[in-house]
Amino acid sequence: MKPSLLDDLVEQINQALPRAQAMGEEARQSAKMAAQRALQSMDLVSREEFDAQQRALEKAEQRISELEIVLKQLEDQLLPQ
Repeated sequence: MKPSLLDDLVEQINQALPRAQAMGEEARQSAKMAAQRALQSMDLVSREEFDAQQRALEKAEQRISELEIVLKQLEDQLLPQ
């Protein structure tokens, strides 16, 4: 029995599928590497470093607020109204 056009087409697809999947994986890996390179070229920090800096900033802001209160009290003592 002679293979039909449909059988030929199915066979060609079956032969090409592994190559297409391999190319897809290669493209995915290339895109991932490109994204990693782009992110590395940016001046980004890790989440842990960001959180640590955020805590330090909050602590500094709190200390500034405390010192402003002390300064105001000292000013009031020196310059009574």
